[in-house]
Amino acid sequence: MNSDGFTIFDFNLKALLRLSDLNLRRVAEDRKKLTAGEYYKILSEFLSVAPEVYDAVKRFADDDTNAMDWKIIKNNIPFFEKTGCDKYISDLYAIVNACEKGDHRLAANHADNIEQSFSNLYSQITAAKLKKGAGGSPDPDSTLLSCIKELDKEKADRELLVLTVDDSPAILESVSAVLSGEYKVFKLPKPAMLEDVLKKITPDLFLLDYQMPELSGFDLIPVIRGLNEHKDTPIIFLTSEGTVDNITAAVGLGACDFIVKPFNPDQLREKVAKHIIRK
Repeated sequence: MNSDGFTIFDFNLKALLRLSDLNLRRVAEDRKKLTAGEYYKILSEFLSVAPEVYDAVKRFADDDTNAMDWKIIKNNIPFFEKTGCDKYISDLYAIVNACEKGDHRLAANHADNIEQSFSNLYSQITAAKLKKGAGGSPDPDSTLLSCIKELDKEKADRELLVLTVDDSPAILESVSAVLSGEYKVFKLPKPAMLEDVLKKITPDLFLLDYQMPELSGFDLIPVIRGLNEHKDTPIIFLTSEGTVDNITAAVGLGACDFIVKPFNPDQLREKVAKHIIRK
């Protein structure tokens, strides 16, 4: 507990970075010398005032506001700016401006825009709290920017790489959306470029479309297997023709599995997790 009456918490920085509504990177870039410990102090104070701000926003959204609510919001907007809650700042300012002009209907509309998402953000930040002095939090003497860079490097070293080759942009985006939370995903829409791409990256698993205008997935397997580092790299076919003959041919050429399009996201995750191998 500090002199202002709130407890200063440590936080799980990795958990905070996963919150899309919290622009922690912007804060780090803007204030390069801000330490993790200093940021955690700001965030702890933010959590101490957030319930009061949320109650004021909710009253606006419910059209049950009182004369003090807009002042509560106005006085605490700096915490939203300092903690990187950029998504909410324009609506909070709009609530204040609408109130100053006497337009309570407009204020209520802006409050309604952010009420539920702000409540969810508060819950997620609260869940990222560690007990005071808990291990595993970043060095408080390191700047927030340096902590984020170290986490980025750690993530890059840890993540496995999936290369997906498909002439359909929609399929590439779908695969990326399903897998990118757990793996790095390289999307290749032109199969003829595969050989050049493999000079620059080393995938841990390939997802190949069975039928493409330039080269088929079958045509790409010899290119992959011709490289020493990919003699055993798992290859999974994405195909809209899951016939016995196609499956047999794919396995005979060195594929380890197949997935029929349109694919089930859970099945895609399961098959990639089953076959992927760290180099």
